[in-house]
Amino acid sequence: MSAPLLRVAVPNKGSLSQSASEILRESGYRQRHDSKELTLIDAENGVEFFYLRPRDIALYVGEGTLDVGVTGRDLLRDSGAKADEVLELGFGRSRFHFAGPTGKFSDLGQLAGTRIATSYVGVVRAFLEERGIDATVTRLDGAVETSIQLGVADVIADVVETGSTLRQAGLETFGEVILESEAVLITRAGSVPSGFEVFKRRLEGVLVARSYVMMDYDIRSQDVTAAVALTPGIESPTVSPLHREGWVAVRAMVPRDGAQRLMDELFDLGARGILLTDIHACRL
Repeated sequence: MSAPLLRVAVPNKGSLSQSASEILRESGYRQRHDSKELTLIDAENGVEFFYLRPRDIALYVGEGTLDVGVTGRDLLRDSGAKADEVLELGFGRSRFHFAGPTGKFSDLGQLAGTRIATSYVGVVRAFLEERGIDATVTRLDGAVETSIQLGVADVIADVVETGSTLRQAGLETFGEVILESEAVLITRAGSVPSGFEVFKRRLEGVLVARSYVMMDYDIRSQDVTAAVALTPGIESPTVSPLHREGWVAVRAMVPRDGAQRLMDELFDLGARGILLTDIHACRL
């Protein structure tokens, strides 16, 4: 009897949808080609995907209806679902701030007694309760910037990227960040479903591959110690003798950020034939 399929929830639309499908595809899983498809079975890899509204994913996973989900930390926290964040996925990053009319608010203490409009009531209420601030929080779906002008709220709590939308509405942020969010992998609290470790390991391999590149170079044997100090690799670099006497070839994984500067430093040290190669996936 074959093992049951791992049931995975994926955002069906919104800012997380495309990036979620991309990382799953890079991890070796089939993904839908038609946005109208609601489910997809990848029997070869033991997974069944369900394409759902992003806000509902944490609830399905928390109830145990589905095993795993890709959603935003903000949506997970807002849902109150019994689900755990198990892996940061590195996309869909955002920051939540309070904002009010320009010049009117300067610190969180001024929130007491105010009316706050937001699409993330759970997140905002938890934030206020932790700080002992008593305010009225109202859920508004969609754009909340106009709620102050319409007299519905005194303050809003929303995602802030460049701040240009707020400025156009005559608003400015104040106080500390409410929440820093990004896409995360979640499972039901206290549960590790069958097949999950392989699924998680594949995604981790793609995340590492996106952050690192493979560097190869040739260098004189006498300079290997100094070169390896610059490129220690994940565990240890590979050092192989070359046909040319007194020279060796070195291969190591290095962080993608700063790789060009590292090439310059190696060249100044005497390294030659320095190459960078993309890594598509890995297992560490």
